Amino acid sequence: MSVFTPLTRPELETFLAPYGLGRLRDFQGIAAGTENSNFFVSLEQGEYVLTLVERGPIQDLPFFIELLDVLHDADLPVPYALRGNDGVALRELAGKPALLQPRLPGKHIKDVNNQHCVQIGELLGHLHLATRDKVLERKTDRGLDWMLETGAELMPRLNAEQRQLLQACLDEIAEHHAQIMALPRANLHADLFRDNVLFEGTHLTGLIDFYNACSGPMLYDLAITLNDWCCDDAGQINGARARALLGAYAALRPFTSAEAQLWPVMLRIACVRFWLSRLIAAESFAGMDVLIHDPADFEVRLAARQQVEIALPFAL
Repeated sequence: MSVFTPLTRPELETFLAPYGLGRLRDFQGIAAGTENSNFFVSLEQGEYVLTLVERGPIQDLPFFIELLDVLHDADLPVPYALRGNDGVALRELAGKPALLQPRLPGKHIKDVNNQHCVQIGELLGHLHLATRDKVLERKTDRGLDWMLETGAELMPRLNAEQRQLLQACLDEIAEHHAQIMALPRANLHADLFRDNVLFEGTHLTGLIDFYNACSGPMLYDLAITLNDWCCDDAGQINGARARALLGAYAALRPFTSAEAQLWPVMLRIACVRFWLSRLIAAESFAGMDVLIHDPADFEVRLAARQQVEIALPFAL
C-alpha cells in the first residue's frame, strides 16, 4: 500500500476537529498513490480525502491551493482545499503538510470510448481557458531541462536500442527548446491520466491529483493527456478517440500554426517525461510496497510516436 505515513484514529480526530464536520466514522489508506499518503475519510457531514504531502517543496503548496480555488470558482469538478474554523487550508498532521478535500463521486475507468475522450478534451480546454489570461506561475521540476539532464544520467543504464530511441528525442528537445517555451501558455494539470479522472457511467465527475500542476505550454498538457486516453495496448494512437478528444478541445481553444508544427515533437516529449520518471521510481522504490508503474509502457509509446499521423484539427 502506498501510504508512507500511517495514522492513528486519535491523532486524526484531533486534526479534523477544527473543520466542524462531525464525528469521524471511518478512514482508510488509498493504495493508488506513488508520491503522497492519501486517505478516504468518512465524517458525519460527508466523504473526504486527506492528503499528507510526502515529497516536493512545501513552498509550492499555496500554489496548488490557489489553483484549485480558481478552477473550483470556474465550475470545474476539482477537489479544492477545505478551511478550518480559523480559515487555514494548509495544516500539519504527523509532521507532514496536510490538506482535507471533498471526495468527488465516481470511479476510474479502464475501457475508454470516444465519448469519454470528448469529455476529457472539453475538461482540459476549460482548465486552460480558466487560467491562460492570468497564469499562476510554477515551474515544473520535470520540464525540458530536467529531461535533458536526467536522460543523460540514465543513458549508461539503457541498452543500445533504448539509448538510440532516447537520444533522438533529447536531440529534438535541445533543437526545439525555445520554440516550445514560446507556445501559448496556461496552467497545466500535467498528469491527466485515466487514474486521475472520475466518471459515473459516461459522465465525467472529477479531476484529481494536481501535485504535478504547473505553468507552461498548453500543447504539452494535451500531449500528456492524449498519450494515455487515446493509446491502445500496443502503444499506438487510436485515431477515433484522438480525433474526438482533439476536436472537443479545439472547439473551445483553436490551435495555432506553431502548435500544429510542434505537435509530433510534443507527443514524443510527453512520452520521454514519463519514461524517465518511471525509470527513476522503479530504481528508488525497488523492493518496497509501493505502486510502481512500468517504465516500459512509455518506452513502447515513444517508439510508436516516431511516426505521428494524427494532426491537430483546425490549425490557424
